[in-house]
Amino acid sequence: MQPEWRVFADADALVERLAAALCAEARAAIAARGAFHLVLAGGTTPLALYRALADRHAGDARWHVWYGDERCLPADRPERNSVMVEVAWLAASRIPRENRRPIPAERGAQAAAALYGDSLKGVPDFDVVLLGMGEDGHTASLFPGHDWGMAPDDPDVLAVQVAPKPPPERVSLSAVRLSRSQRVWFVVTGSGKRDALARWKGGAGLPVSVVQGKQETVVWLDVAAQPADT
Repeated sequence: MQPEWRVFADADALVERLAAALCAEARAAIAARGAFHLVLAGGTTPLALYRALADRHAGDARWHVWYGDERCLPADRPERNSVMVEVAWLAASRIPRENRRPIPAERGAQAAAALYGDSLKGVPDFDVVLLGMGEDGHTASLFPGHDWGMAPDDPDVLAVQVAPKPPPERVSLSAVRLSRSQRVWFVVTGSGKRDALARWKGGAGLPVSVVQGKQETVVWLDVAAQPADT
């Protein structure tokens, strides 16, 4: 199933609409189920989104924050997604620390994958998954030519040992666990992503193409990233 493509004039316009949509989904999930489970992505445009959420004072004790992937680096390194998000948004939010669940990637890929998998046991389907996309079509830390964890009996969390970009050790939610979500939203900006988006649109077997939400899969992109005929 092809995703819905939402195109914006620039990254600023995209972030503004995305922040509003995310807060609306949180309100709907909380009204329906009393909680909102959100998976966060790393990257430049998501960072702008997290700052916009901070400006909106988004989040409270009913929000539960997870991560799609993490680099195996010391816990305080600024390159880590969890550090970036804490600085930009979470540290000053009303989301309790126990509801902010970073991947313990400082323990190494294998141990961290096992620990994060344990923490996900009994957790319902995610409400929204935010994902980026690399110029090779990877998403989270699911890379072309590697195991994406697509089978129904694959684990929720994968240990990535030889990633093609540094650092080589990473931890990633599997494609099957990411797809256990109501909505999957890819956030893609910049002309460097245009070729990969065109390949995805053309049916290429890329990691981004196998992660799909139960209710919807949306690619939020700016004009610079827009492939022809989108």
